[in-house]
Amino acid sequence: MNLWNKLMCYSRRRSPWLFHMNSGSCNGCDIELVASLTPRYDAEQLGVRLEGSPRHADILCVTGPVTRNAVGAIKTVYSQVCGPKAVVAIGSCPATTNVFIDSRTLDGPLDKHIPVDVYVPGCPPRPDAIVQGVARAAQILADRAANKPVVEVKAELPTEEVRQ
Repeated sequence: MNLWNKLMCYSRRRSPWLFHMNSGSCNGCDIELVASLTPRYDAEQLGVRLEGSPRHADILCVTGPVTRNAVGAIKTVYSQVCGPKAVVAIGSCPATTNVFIDSRTLDGPLDKHIPVDVYVPGCPPRPDAIVQGVARAAQILADRAANKPVVEVKAELPTEEVRQ
């Protein structure tokens, strides 16, 4: 691997740029994603940046259950993210459609339409769990850029604790 590729792998691991897509959520996960970028959790000091365009992003963060109206947009946005790319499903809804499982307006979990690399469980997940999920996606992204095999992690991310 030449010097340029090593530099790109290092920067992808150290400063991932995110594109956030809401596919029909209640905005609980959206608020927690934005909270993970605030000074309390401060993911921006780690190089994480929320981008406005999928063409500039490395990681696609999807929240909410996948509605029939959002399927086309999800596939379009996924194709606009430049490779190598990673997908993070934030919350229980994109993973399992949660309490909306028998709704006529939904079209299944997110992995039915695009490949998902990291699931962040919770309804809504804690900001620290979101930061850990993005860090795991950044590691997967760096491994893909270096053409290393992606190692599957059996341990789950921390689940949501009872808030007081």
